[in-house]
Amino acid sequence: MSRPLIILNNSAARTRSVWPRIKSELDASKIEYDTHITSAAGDATNRTRLAIHSGARLIVVVGGDGTLSEVAEGYFEFSTNAEQLPKPINRDAVLAVLPAGTGDDFARGLVGRRAPLNSWIRNLTAKLKSPDHLSTRFVDVLYGRCDDLQTPFICLNASTMGIGGETASRVASQGNFTRRFSGEFRFLFAALGALAVWRERRVKVTIDGQLISDGPMNLVAVANALYAGGGMMLSPDARLDDGKLDVVTASGLSRANVIKELSRVHKGGHLQNPKINITQGEIVLIETLMMQDAMLIEADGNVRGVTPVRFEVIPSSLQFMI
Repeated sequence: MSRPLIILNNSAARTRSVWPRIKSELDASKIEYDTHITSAAGDATNRTRLAIHSGARLIVVVGGDGTLSEVAEGYFEFSTNAEQLPKPINRDAVLAVLPAGTGDDFARGLVGRRAPLNSWIRNLTAKLKSPDHLSTRFVDVLYGRCDDLQTPFICLNASTMGIGGETASRVASQGNFTRRFSGEFRFLFAALGALAVWRERRVKVTIDGQLISDGPMNLVAVANALYAGGGMMLSPDARLDDGKLDVVTASGLSRANVIKELSRVHKGGHLQNPKINITQGEIVLIETLMMQDAMLIEADGNVRGVTPVRFEVIPSSLQFMI
């Protein structure tokens, strides 16, 4: 296997703080690798795509869900026709992560809990010492198109709209003081701020060609994996390799209802509320009918654009190190 490429999100304070520890472990194990430090949004995608075209077989992300999502997008070649699904550049290329972000929800979903970074470092180091015996699995990804279906992107973990999209925007703009706290606290703090100014708006949700919902909504989420938003279990039945996307809709919730569900969502208790529903499918179209009602779209922690948005699952299309 060629030398692994390690991509670091230089804008994340936690990544900068943990990298010396990671580098020390790799160097002590005499593992050869290349590094790339991101310089702007989208840089990780471009560098990944170039590396895979040049023969890279393993890329390791040191960062959070947003950087991981950008790198995952680089594993795919997009068509000039946005209606066509992206294609994997090389299905033998493997993606790995050393979680060093705010929520690290994708990594949490891989092992079922938020494991210490040291365990991820030890695991990666051991596997790189025996590259012919890598343990991998293929996972699904979601292909999204927003901004009147003209802006394409890859979603690895989950996407939220409504209160979820507003929350992600607030997390991204938090200052240095707030960034000292845990990811769970930062997401909750941002969610309460978003809730204070939120208003329901009419949303149409169509899954696999069938209209599922048409009415005022608080939140719509599309889940590929188990966790989102700093450990929130939006859809307890979501699986990375089932060829399905899970669509969560919440309608008619008061602010008090939302606060109550925020306290239960980390264990899936919100599904006891009959105003919250989950529907599985392969393609979902989410529409807001008035320009002033357009909702921000968060995907893997990155704000991607506004509704309307369409998601389609690309089954077993990305090989991930486990």
